[in-house]
Amino acid sequence: MEFGKLEREIHIDAAPEVVFDVVSRPEHIKMWWSDDASFEPEPGAVGELVWDVPDVVESITVVDVDPPRRFAIRWIAPDGQLPDADNSLLITFELEPSGDGTILHLTESGWREKGWEAAVLEKAFHEHEHGWDTFLPLLRSYAPSVVAR
Repeated sequence: MEFGKLEREIHIDAAPEVVFDVVSRPEHIKMWWSDDASFEPEPGAVGELVWDVPDVVESITVVDVDPPRRFAIRWIAPDGQLPDADNSLLITFELEPSGDGTILHLTESGWREKGWEAAVLEKAFHEHEHGWDTFLPLLRSYAPSVVAR
């Protein structure tokens, strides 16, 4: 199996404007993904995603903000480094209208560029697959309860 990029696609019963808020605003992200989040949804902004169990803090850098179509961040940089194009994974949420809802296409790329040994790469890739398969259904359930700003 090649570990070039991880992709998932789901339909959400909420308008793209709502889904965009849910994937790009810290107060919503902590309702379906991390236990806490702090950042400004602006290109170049730096912040954090925090999980209490296990105790994990990941620095993030906001890369792309194009409401209500696309939101992208970089994360999983080496300890002590801010995520950038040379040292991290890129998560992109692309949204497209679909009837009264939204198709969300998630891509997590940059795996091979991390330079990890094959076993480390495979383990991390599968952990992220499992993570997205856990968190995206929570996003799908949470988003319809949100009112767009």
